[in-house]
Amino acid sequence: MEELLSKYKTVKTDDVKVWFKAASVEAFPIDGGACVKYKDLQIAVFNFSRLNMWYACQNLSPEKQEMVLSRGMLGDQKGTPKIACPLHKKTFSLETGENLNGDLDPIAIYPVKIENNFVYIGFSE
Repeated sequence: MEELLSKYKTVKTDDVKVWFKAASVEAFPIDGGACVKYKDLQIAVFNFSRLNMWYACQNLSPEKQEMVLSRGMLGDQKGTPKIACPLHKKTFSLETGENLNGDLDPIAIYPVKIENNFVYIGFSE
């Protein structure tokens, strides 16, 4: 599974080479997430409407090695938007990928933009 986990790398907006057209905004639940496949990656995309923000991260739970983060619960911790894994309740910042419990490596995050009512995810390759 380490090989699978190593495929996920955080992408900064300045490093985006491909804006992948994921789906229309209506395809994503309000204040929830959905999984999008890009090449051999599963990406969790979140419509955090309470904050009027969109986020994307790897769908792979780093602890349980299951594709479940898109089904996690959105929230915030001292103003930091976060996702809680539905399997082990470990939380991760949707801005930096940092494990907010402090006991796991960070998850990969990806830039998101909305254009013409479609969700785009940024990738570096």
